[in-house]
Amino acid sequence: MIKSIEQFFRDERAASAIEYVLLASLIAAVIVATVTLVGLKVEQNFQVIDDVYPDE
Repeated sequence: MIKSIEQFFRDERAASAIEYVLLASLIAAVIVATVTLVGLKVEQNFQVIDDVYPDE
């Protein structure tokens, strides 16, 4: 029993998996932030175009 507990604490696969999940979460957060900022900039550009060419 003690041997299996010691083996469990020496096993680093779970730590590696957690690190990969954290890295993937960080990448996803950066992608969401980038898309949001780009979307806001595109919306502003369309608003400028709409202001220059109003509906007739």
